[in-house]
Amino acid sequence: MGILVIGESLIDIVSTAGNRDRYSPGGAPANVALGLGRLGDEVEFLTDVGDDFHGGFLLAHLRESRVEVLSRPTGSTSTALARLAADGSADYDFRLRWDPDDSLVTDDERSVLHFGSIAAFLQPGAAAVDRLLERAASATGAAPRSPLVTFDPNIRPSIIGTHAEALHRFEELAARVDVVKLSDADADWLYPDLDVTAQIERILDLGAGMVAMTRGGDGAIVATASARAEVEAVRVDVRDTIGAGDTFMVSLIHELHANATEVSTLGESDLMCLAERAVRLAAVTVGREGADLPWAEDLTR
Repeated sequence: MGILVIGESLIDIVSTAGNRDRYSPGGAPANVALGLGRLGDEVEFLTDVGDDFHGGFLLAHLRESRVEVLSRPTGSTSTALARLAADGSADYDFRLRWDPDDSLVTDDERSVLHFGSIAAFLQPGAAAVDRLLERAASATGAAPRSPLVTFDPNIRPSIIGTHAEALHRFEELAARVDVVKLSDADADWLYPDLDVTAQIERILDLGAGMVAMTRGGDGAIVATASARAEVEAVRVDVRDTIGAGDTFMVSLIHELHANATEVSTLGESDLMCLAERAVRLAAVTVGREGADLPWAEDLTR
């Protein structure tokens, strides 16, 4: 059984002071689908693209990375203007739409269902996410094992409603999944009054089986209710940080999927191994320009 990724795909317009704008494919879920395809996983991607030039570019880019795209192209493709600071960090301005056709998903027997980012919060497409989560839950009786459900909120405060609305939605979804991956910036926005340990415990208490928190140059933490591992970042010459968190998510899904792993059974050494592999893979991406996620051959270099 393969992997289903649900979420937005868009064109990143990268703006750096003193340079011409650079156009590239983007969207956190699109990056995850692309990254999984490049590692050789069987992946379908439910998304919403336009029938314009940008939409055609996105579809070709994803298919070149072995992603089966589920979409009915029409209208204009979403865009995100990313303004890069001197340290490589990015600030985003979005022009979005999110209204996928979930009837294109015809097979409920999958080993992994991943969703997140803007698609988890923005209507009308967020309702499609809910329907597919319900379908996955109701289909588990006929499948050999329940699908692993993973969620990366990838918080974008300017477009997901008020803090109260977004927090409620995040917690509603976190309670329904096996793995929540988020950045320390996401966690600080969601829970500004809690420290790192309390933030992770809060999300685990909601019902998530595992929480993975990326912390930029400070590495990452991966935790379950019974075990925790903390790893340092891999030192690398940073070109930019676009796609780094998505690459970390790709690594987690790829490893858990390959080993048919139940997150509740993972001990500290297992979590350490997952986290170390994920930060190493993310280091490949930050050493490249844009969201150029690794291919399978990069795993052996």
